Amino acid sequence: MRNPLQACAAVIMTTAALAACGSSADGNGPEAAGAQRPAASGPAVPGPSAATPTPPATPSAGAAPEEPAAGPSAPATGPKTPSDAITPATGTFTKKQQEYLRERVPKGMDPAAVLQTGQETCDKLRYLVKADRDTAVGAIATEEIPDAADAVAGLCPQHQDLVDEAAYAYPDGVHTGKRLRPGAYRSASPTAACSWQIAGAGGRELSSGSSDTGASRKITIPTSARTFTSTGCYAWLPEGAKG
Repeated sequence: MRNPLQACAAVIMTTAALAACGSSADGNGPEAAGAQRPAASGPAVPGPSAATPTPPATPSAGAAPEEPAAGPSAPATGPKTPSDAITPATGTFTKKQQEYLRERVPKGMDPAAVLQTGQETCDKLRYLVKADRDTAVGAIATEEIPDAADAVAGLCPQHQDLVDEAAYAYPDGVHTGKRLRPGAYRSASPTAACSWQIAGAGGRELSSGSSDTGASRKITIPTSARTFTSTGCYAWLPEGAKG
């Protein structure tokens, strides 16, 4: 089975074309405030990967699984342009755009390029959610669409429900400790190599399974769980969330 985002490849290409034409249905792009879009040589926006999710490395015996990083990645380190110096080449930024750009524009970089990156993230989410909502949430949870939480909070708050649900989702990998939340979950766009295992204290297996057909599966993580491992399932979304 193809990676879930291959099914949305044509949609993402449409988004890229839309951004190149300077259009944004969310109405928050640089042009909405009279800002000039940067030249095509500006920084590329990383999009969802079309590759099959890489199974996580198997931890060595006795080694504690690595805790995954939580939340969106922070803006690039280094000197930032002062907020009062962030101005577009032409026109002005809206208050919402100005707030989004605060502490996000490296010195020497066109702020319109940073704004465009955030707006393209919103465009991708808007198209993905129309094609398949679970895939959109999964793309945020797996960070295939990076910095989605910041872009949504600052530029397209209508997608906040996607970010909220992704915060309670499990991407492929090993999850332990505070990352474990008891409850029911469903797999979002699993591959034919999807498998999972839930273990309790001392590594005792509580449940496990696979989905060799690529069909979605449902699992329950009990309060006694200490480790949840998923491979090839893309992401597990909380049951009961809007779907």
